[in-house]
Amino acid sequence: MRKPPRQESKNITNFAAMILVTGGTGLVGSHLLWELLVQGEKNIRAIYRTQEKIDPVESLFKWKNEQSESAAADFYKIEWMQADVTDIPALTEAFSGITNVYHCAALVSFSPKRFETLQKINVEGTANVVNLCLKNKIQKLCYVSSVAALGDSPKAVTEETQWEATKENSVYSISKFASEMEVWRGTQEGLDVVVVNPGVIFGEGFYKGGSGALFRTVQKGLKYSVPGATGFVDVEDVVRAMVLLMHASVKNERFILVSHNLKFKIILDQIAKALGVALPNKELKKWQLDLAWKLDWFASLFGKRRKLTKSTARSAYTESVYDNSKLKKELGFEYRDIESTISRIAKHLTAYRF
Repeated sequence: MRKPPRQESKNITNFAAMILVTGGTGLVGSHLLWELLVQGEKNIRAIYRTQEKIDPVESLFKWKNEQSESAAADFYKIEWMQADVTDIPALTEAFSGITNVYHCAALVSFSPKRFETLQKINVEGTANVVNLCLKNKIQKLCYVSSVAALGDSPKAVTEETQWEATKENSVYSISKFASEMEVWRGTQEGLDVVVVNPGVIFGEGFYKGGSGALFRTVQKGLKYSVPGATGFVDVEDVVRAMVLLMHASVKNERFILVSHNLKFKIILDQIAKALGVALPNKELKKWQLDLAWKLDWFASLFGKRRKLTKSTARSAYTESVYDNSKLKKELGFEYRDIESTISRIAKHLTAYRF
């Protein structure tokens, strides 16, 4: 019988130093928990919504411990507390005794039908976290945003590129920009924060949605690639950067986290090679992608779940470039090679036969 993770008590002890991780059962949150424990943090609390979401985190810890040659983390040292960023009473209890917060919880969706849910979780949820950070005099907050909250640029997008409200913005982009506004509002009220803006995050353990679903799709056989390009980053680089920034003196700044700017074709080919399957041999044109999202929208009128939106189609043929020099210059950060990242994830996906 599996030993249950350490649960909260009715009377939570106020530790001298205590870290809270929201979104601890997600891609970034779960890898962050492992990294924090490896770095020697002892008092870590993570919130979860349902019990079954904790199991994949335990499985990830087992895998990472097996693969690591120099470090291991004890999953059972995490204090799990059932809470939600939209549930203020439960979240208030989760903040008891906390000194530092990593806010990773978010909903990723590009469906216009989920706009209200995105606003509820991403914007209102972040506002709740910020308010409780202020109330509890939290020492520092690290917020996981996205490059989607940054603007477009004919050159490379930097941390200074301003987001603009246009009809081309995805509902996800709108929610992440508004979420950041809540975080920056916190700085005006005395809260110290660091914001990270990752590109497309690659990491093992989560294959039902997001970038993980891309690996599953290629594994099953993908014939088509798309002409666009964007920034990619290893989840292990994301969490290393987060921990580094929390321990650094830097505050009230944002940092783009992108290791490589690459065409989707190159990424898809690398994934296919790592998984030992056929490479995509055809490229969809812009007009084909535009037609595809319109047909998908029409089908949704009859109850079919949308697979392609206007914003995701646009990103598939848009070439975006992100400047990752700020973190390198200010803290000497070095990124992993994305090809080795893909090989690592392919190994995990193949070994676990999801």
